[in-house]
Amino acid sequence: MTRILQIRRGTAAQNDNFTGLAGEITMDTTNKTVRLHDGETLGGIALARADEVEAAREIETFDINSVPASFWQTLFDTYQSSDIQSKSTDPVSIGNNVQYFDDYFSDLDTLPLFARATLVCQSDDAGYVAGDETSAFGIGDYAMPLIYTYIGDYILHVRMFSGGQTFWVPHKTTGVKTNLTTSKWKVVFTVYY
Repeated sequence: MTRILQIRRGTAAQNDNFTGLAGEITMDTTNKTVRLHDGETLGGIALARADEVEAAREIETFDINSVPASFWQTLFDTYQSSDIQSKSTDPVSIGNNVQYFDDYFSDLDTLPLFARATLVCQSDDAGYVAGDETSAFGIGDYAMPLIYTYIGDYILHVRMFSGGQTFWVPHKTTGVKTNLTTSKWKVVFTVYY
C-alpha cells in the first residue's frame, strides 16, 4: 500500500498564531503556500510561490535622468570631503652626517592624510637656482625617501631617515642623477590634513 505524507495545515490566521518546531513545515491553505518554522518565530516564515517570484522579477525601467537635481545636491553636500589644509615646517639644513630629519607640529593632534618632503635650493646647484623647490629627490640608492608621521608627547612628528647617505636630485635640465652640495639645499616637510 502507498504511504502518504501529510503536513500540518491551516488557514493564514491559524498559521499566524502557531510556532512550529525548528525545521517543521506547515501549509497555509488561505494563501496556498508553505511556512518554514524555526521554533521561535510566531507564524513561521512564509515561502514564496513560483508565480509570486516571477511577478517580483518584473522591474520597470529606471531612467537616471528622472532623478531630481535636489537629490544629487543633497548627496554631494552630505558626502563631499572637507577642504584639505596644509602646514609646512621651516626649512631644515641638510648635514653630511645627519641620520634622520625630525620636525614637528605642536598645533596638530591628529595624523595627517599624507605628508611629503621637498628640497628647497638655497643657492645654484644641479641646474636649480635659489628658491627652486623639488619633491623629486633621493638619498643614497633610494629615490623618493619614505616620510612618516607619528604622535608623541601630544605633538605630530614628521620624520625622514637619511642614514648619513648622500642626497641627490635629477639635474633640472638633463634629468641625470646629480649629488647635492648639502649646504646649498634645505628640506621642508608639509602635512596635509
